[in-house]
This record gives sequence, C-alpha cells and structure tokens, in this order.
Amino acid sequence: MITIIDYKSGNLKSISNGFKKIGAEYQITDDKQVIADSDYLVLPGVGAFGSAMENLRPFEDVINEHVNDNKPFLGICLGQQVLMSSSEESKGVKGLDLFKGHVELLQEGVKIPHMGWNKLKVVNGSPILEGIDGEFFYFVHSYHVIPDDESIVAGVCEYGGDVVASLAQNNLFSTQFHPEKSGMAGLKILKNFTNLEI
Repeated sequence: MITIIDYKSGNLKSISNGFKKIGAEYQITDDKQVIADSDYLVLPGVGAFGSAMENLRPFEDVINEHVNDNKPFLGICLGQQVLMSSSEESKGVKGLDLFKGHVELLQEGVKIPHMGWNKLKVVNGSPILEGIDGEFFYFVHSYHVIPDDESIVAGVCEYGGDVVASLAQNNLFSTQFHPEKSGMAGLKILKNFTNLEI
C-alpha cells in the first residue's frame, strides 16, 4: 500500500492518478498513525517552501521514523526541496534536513519558472531510475536543490547548466520533475518505487 501524505501542500489528485494507472494500491491521509504504520510514503508538493514546512511540522517525527526504519520514501517537486536543510525561498525556515544541502533560485539568465519537458541524464545508480536514461520528464519549478554530497545526485537535466533532477540515498528518493505527468517513463519510476523491497 502506497501512502500519500496529505499536508495541504500537494497535488494529491495528480500523483494518486499516477499510482492508479500502474495498478498500485494507494491511500491519501493526514492521519499520523496511518502514516506511521505505512511501508511506502510519498510526499508530493506545490507552492512555497515556508508554507509547506509549516504544514509539514506535525508530520516531521513520523517521516523521520519512517526514513530511519529504512522504509521507502519518495519526495516529488517541492517534496524534494523540503527534504533539504534550508531554502533561500524562505530564509530562516528549517527543512526536514533528511538530505544535507540547500535550495536556491534557478540561475540568472534562464526563464523562471522552468516549465516543460527536459531530458534526464542518470549520473549515479538509483533503484527508482532503473531502466531510465535519456527520457524526457515534465518539470515546473523555480528553485533547485544543491546537496552537500554530490554522490547522492541520481539524475540531472540541463537548464542553463546541470540542475539536480533526482536524489537517492539508501531508502530515500526524490525527483524535481513530476513522474505522474511524464508519460510512460514517469510511470516506470512510480512502478520502480512500488517494487522496492521493504
């Protein structure tokens, strides 16, 4: 069972439709006990870093426990950014700090937001990116993540330079793009996630 965390900052219909298309069982909940008991957690996200973190604070402990228990976790779009330590979008607001690093505005000279299809280049192996490389994925974002440890970068795209598109560390995974809006390649990523061993 895939559990999608409802913290009032995510596009729940879109991501749930993605799991529905691949035939995965899923639930959407804001019940902390249900989240705590779940084997697979998904954190979608739209909007601003600061307001998302404010909404996430009640779930921070169960998210940490889930990750510490080595159970699969997937953050998508803003759901990737809030996994970082901090963001210049909301100065002084602490992120979930599950990935060490920060979030910055996309570099000067490119159109912001970055909106549309972009080619993914896999740079480090990641179970959720198995069978994926060179496919196009759908992005909508103005900020991007910069991890302290480059070895956790699973994939990048080119947008005025390399932009981190996916991170992976142990059981913790994230994408800046929207797999649920990215056709068959995106659905393959969701399927790879559901096939992870617990």
